[in-house]
Amino acid sequence: MEAFMAIIVRDIRLTLRSGGSTITLLAFFLSVGVIIPIAVGPDKETLARLAPAIIWIAALLSTLLGLDRLFVADHEDGTNASLHHASISLEAISFAKLIVHWLVSALPLIVATPFMAIMLIMDMPTLLRTIAALMLGTPALVALGAFGASIAVTLKRGGVLAPILIMPLAVPVLIFGVSAISPAPGSGTSEAAFMFLGALSLLAFAFTPFAIALALRAAHE
Repeated sequence: MEAFMAIIVRDIRLTLRSGGSTITLLAFFLSVGVIIPIAVGPDKETLARLAPAIIWIAALLSTLLGLDRLFVADHEDGTNASLHHASISLEAISFAKLIVHWLVSALPLIVATPFMAIMLIMDMPTLLRTIAALMLGTPALVALGAFGASIAVTLKRGGVLAPILIMPLAVPVLIFGVSAISPAPGSGTSEAAFMFLGALSLLAFAFTPFAIALALRAAHE
């Protein structure tokens, strides 16, 4: 357990030391909230109808921005090679990196969601459902993104390839995420969508560390 927490603390410190990646994610996320209303127009009903989809697309694209250096930096400086001989398994290390990746990439976006809601003229009940949906769904996005980054770690254009690999896999998360925020009137699908989001995130965090560890072992060989 000490080694697991040490990896989490190490990665958080490295991220805070660089600092620029999280700021870039937030800037991109909020920029979408500025640009879309300008493109769509000032109609409140249109913005309110599109707001859930806009926020989820912005969250997906923002989480994909930081994938290019998620495992590449450790691979280039030899850290990945040393982690293969650590006292804990590579699967546990991958799980720790998933937690850190969610804390530094998805959590800041959730905190910034109220500012996005103001730009998209979103009412308070919809904002609360949006935050709850992002809390449940972003772990799945982060896990899928990390899996794509681990596959592309040894490729020359891996930073470009990883988002292309992940976008199709993220479609179910986007569908259930939007359905949880703005269900069809009288359909009762909101609760089911929340449960599906939670299930997708649990499955992703349960199985993705094993897939990441397998990809990193292959890259090490």
